[in-house]
Amino acid sequence: MRFLGLLGAIGLLAACTSPQIVTPTTPPPAKPEPITAVYKQTDWASLPNWPGEQLTTTWPSWLNSCKKLISRPVWKDICADAVMLAPQDEASIQAFFERYFNPWQIETNTGVNTGLVTGYYEPLLKGSLTPKEGSVPFYAVPDNLLVLDMIKQYPDLKGKRLRGRLEGARTVIPYWSRQEIAEGKMANNAKVLAWADDAVEAFFMEVQGSGRIQLEDGSLVRLGYADQNGYPYKSIGKWLIEQGELTADKASMQSIQAWAKANPQRLQEMLNANPSVVFFRLLTGNEGPIGALNVPLTDEASAAVDPKFVPLGSPIYLSTTRPNDNAPLNRLIQAQDTGGAIAGPIRVDYFWGFGAAAGQLAGRMKQKGQVWILWPKGQELPKSSL
Repeated sequence: MRFLGLLGAIGLLAACTSPQIVTPTTPPPAKPEPITAVYKQTDWASLPNWPGEQLTTTWPSWLNSCKKLISRPVWKDICADAVMLAPQDEASIQAFFERYFNPWQIETNTGVNTGLVTGYYEPLLKGSLTPKEGSVPFYAVPDNLLVLDMIKQYPDLKGKRLRGRLEGARTVIPYWSRQEIAEGKMANNAKVLAWADDAVEAFFMEVQGSGRIQLEDGSLVRLGYADQNGYPYKSIGKWLIEQGELTADKASMQSIQAWAKANPQRLQEMLNANPSVVFFRLLTGNEGPIGALNVPLTDEASAAVDPKFVPLGSPIYLSTTRPNDNAPLNRLIQAQDTGGAIAGPIRVDYFWGFGAAAGQLAGRMKQKGQVWILWPKGQELPKSSL
């Protein structure tokens, strides 16, 4: 044996010249079992207050989903019938879903059947097409952002993309973080689409993934999610709690805005707690923002989910309560979007719509809820969602 080393030699010598003492050791703690979904088929009567509220609102949203689903074998016949149907009332919509679908309640492998329900919206900000004092930019995707899809080489990375930039001719390194971009590191590659008057509102628009900017002449610019810099989302609300600036029961979009106004000298420090930066693209048209399913979202009828557990396009039944209230909210909605913070089997981000009123509801929504996925009769849930 070569290069045993002084400590190794001393240990070997001790083992040869003195009795061996066996010291009981505690085995390392077992790794917690990863959280997965358990789907339990149930009947319609088990859904709280089925058919719930606003079925006539969810029908147009369902037809939007069908625009993408109709080419897939599982959905083809159902969507073809849906397109031909012109329901006149909620009873006929209810009959349609009961005819074609079975409800499956989503639980976890740990036996939990409730999860977190939050809200999001499409904000309206004031801004301009040129910078002014205190304004912050919305960036388009920079030319030097590399997006690497590794699924062919590593199938386990399905749905994952690596983002970075080249350093030199061949070395790929992480893209710049929010702090580095704020410090000007991206200046040579920056493409600004518009400027927002308020930095905190601009940050929340990144979280929402889309929004509208009202320019000084009253016209509107619509922006939608295009990509991001490759960093995981970190909650600035959680950062403020860890700093002792807010308590968990008071953390909301409104309280974060109030803290920022009271602490302008720490504004960038707070924003930098989330290294993720969203890049945008210009949108046209007057429909709702475009979700991950690539269809317009519908106010109070669309939601973001974790597609590992809920296939995009699926109708889901949500049973929760209204923001800061015990009033029930039971609705059939459509899984049409995803989000960086939306992870887990029972995790829903409910789309409230456009503007300040929707923002008030979304900012305060942090409820417990139960979820049922509606899946075509006679069809097994896809393996990718199990």
